Amino acid sequence: MDRTAIWDAVHQERSALADLLETLSPEEWDHPTLCPGWAVRDVAAHVISSPQFGLADLVAALWHGRGDYNRAVFLDARRRGRQPVESIVADYRRLDGSRRHPPGTGIRDPLLDVLVHTQDIALPLGRRHAMPPEAARTAADRVWSMPFPFWARRRLRAVTLAATDIDWRAGSGPEVRGTMEALLLLLTGRTAALDRLEGPGLGVVGPGAGAARRS
Repeated sequence: MDRTAIWDAVHQERSALADLLETLSPEEWDHPTLCPGWAVRDVAAHVISSPQFGLADLVAALWHGRGDYNRAVFLDARRRGRQPVESIVADYRRLDGSRRHPPGTGIRDPLLDVLVHTQDIALPLGRRHAMPPEAARTAADRVWSMPFPFWARRRLRAVTLAATDIDWRAGSGPEVRGTMEALLLLLTGRTAALDRLEGPGLGVVGPGAGAARRS
């Protein structure tokens, strides 16, 4: 995907997430997500913080997190998630089309963020939103190429990951096959889609595949 296609996908997926958020009850906004300790409101606010997050925000988040990146992200999300839910949804609409992203990140990071975090919200609520396979492949390439924070190459070094709905393969060893969506969730440490995967490598992967950071 080129830059324009990536940003188009980001905007489409953020809009779809905003549409989903508008249907939620007050109880669902406080429902746990696939990210341990994160409620729906926290994840939703975190996703749309991307075009609002500047250098000063990064410095403040790291200070509050005492230099721990994961803690910094978590505390920032919790702070933003305390807003009224109407304000969170309004941010999605207000920032529709924005191409800003946090300092130190690339254009594939907002795509990865919205694709995975939409599933973090939707799956525990029993909702369904399919990832576009090409967008998921682009996000998977990003995850596979980066060490921190997912450590996908290290966690999944003993298997070959093979998509069944689009041309994508990574790794070496016995195969784990599934849709690009299910593989991306595995790559980012989620176990919620393990039942959508198959192949001789699945026994090698096992529940421990979810040991990476989930934010």
